[in-house]
Amino acid sequence: MHPSLSSETLARLRRQHPYPAVSLLMPTHRRDPDKEQDPVRLRNLMAEAKEQLEADPDVPRATRIAITEELNRAMQEIDLVHAEDGLVVFASPGEHEVWMLGRTVPERVVLSDTYLTRNLVSAQAAERPFWVLAISSDHVTLWSGTADRLTEMNRGAFPMARVFENFDAERRERIGDVPSTFTDEATRQFLKSADTAMGTLLKSDPRPLYVVGEPAALSLLDNAGTGSNGKAVHVSMGGLQHGPADAIWHAVRPHAEARARQETEGVLAELDRARGRRAFAAGVDEIHQNVLSGRVALLAVEENYRETVRDSGGHLMPAEPGEQGVLDDIVDEIVEKSLDTGAQVRFVPDGTLAGVGGIASTLRY
Repeated sequence: MHPSLSSETLARLRRQHPYPAVSLLMPTHRRDPDKEQDPVRLRNLMAEAKEQLEADPDVPRATRIAITEELNRAMQEIDLVHAEDGLVVFASPGEHEVWMLGRTVPERVVLSDTYLTRNLVSAQAAERPFWVLAISSDHVTLWSGTADRLTEMNRGAFPMARVFENFDAERRERIGDVPSTFTDEATRQFLKSADTAMGTLLKSDPRPLYVVGEPAALSLLDNAGTGSNGKAVHVSMGGLQHGPADAIWHAVRPHAEARARQETEGVLAELDRARGRRAFAAGVDEIHQNVLSGRVALLAVEENYRETVRDSGGHLMPAEPGEQGVLDDIVDEIVEKSLDTGAQVRFVPDGTLAGVGGIASTLRY
């Protein structure tokens, strides 16, 4: 299972494979009664993938056997008890990956020379992921956050722990033999190392950053470091360097929600400015044409907006799900193509873009 989609991971998943690379997508459910059917539907979809491999004359027997083994291994790893809204399985000879997504996906099996990543990209953008650094004088932990959960990460240098040479530092501080913990040079160097490590992570996987700790620790981190300085929101609350996740999320949540509101307001203001300079587009058909030509600069999408369409002579027309030849996930495709061309993608609450059909964009030229 993967809690986040970094740029390095996405580049790896998008690399070309010898045919076939199998992508299996299935909507899942968090609650009963719909949740009860997920195991049956997963077995059926796995069987369909194996049948497609068996029926494809371009798939050698050895390759089919190797991929089938990977699908079986993936099946053993999938935990539908803790399912979210979507499941994605990738498999090719010698490798497989299982992703649980907080965004629904269309049910399908795709055999190609690349994995189908658009749903991962869309889900990651919709979740608005962020980092939390929980700090103290002797311990620093890294947490990955989304709109509804926080997960501790073992990534890069994190977690970081400092071993004190003097195990009775508090007593010695009382009698004046050692300086205060947060004026100690070793503490400063420890937090500077944490800041440098966080700065490296932000370069490879940039996200909003919240730093949680007691005021003295936050101040020392600012004075000692440069890697994340100026990019973080400080949350003054000590004793959370070991979690738990719920307590950290409670401390960070008001700040994350305020940031989300500010981002939505900023998106709407940018769309209004684009209307004034005639650089505005709305609706999947108009935006799809502009994104194919690389003109989309900012794409705004309501969080749960989806559209099934049919390509009718260069234009997209509304269609019913399940019809032959329709595009079930055109919104996710637009999101991925927008990111591929360097556009910003922002998901906004449902109803925010009701006047323009749930999706809008600004144009580069």
